[in-house]
Amino acid sequence: MKTYAKFGAIVLVVVGVLAWLALGGVSESKTYYKTISEVQKMGDQAQVKRVRVDGYVVPGSIVRNGAQVSFIMHQDPAKRAQDTTRLKVVYSGIDPLPDTFKDDAQAMADGKLGADGVFQANKIQAKCASKYEAKPQMKTDATRAGM
Repeated sequence: MKTYAKFGAIVLVVVGVLAWLALGGVSESKTYYKTISEVQKMGDQAQVKRVRVDGYVVPGSIVRNGAQVSFIMHQDPAKRAQDTTRLKVVYSGIDPLPDTFKDDAQAMADGKLGADGVFQANKIQAKCASKYEAKPQMKTDATRAGM
């Protein structure tokens, strides 16, 4: 009977540790994106919490310096010239930047705001959904090929 109790206790400890690790990992990776103005309004919280910020890359602002890439994001693509809501981002992650990361691309930067107001990103995602849609003529050609 003692062996069953020991085995049950070990299984209970292992399951407990796995559950604790799973819950800790989920809560740390759970971040919703914020706009640039929301990040700037967060104040000191943006320096402590991991934040994902969404915006558009200002044309001509991408500067590559070795493994580090810096750029400026703005909030509203329709009012790019008048949009004063901007955020300087410095990316020094290990993953290469996506091919769709270029001027005027919608991008998400994941990281923390530095004390100097520069966003220190460790992950960059570029959005470009239209690039992955098939052209209308290609769709019809593909259906004919299947016949």
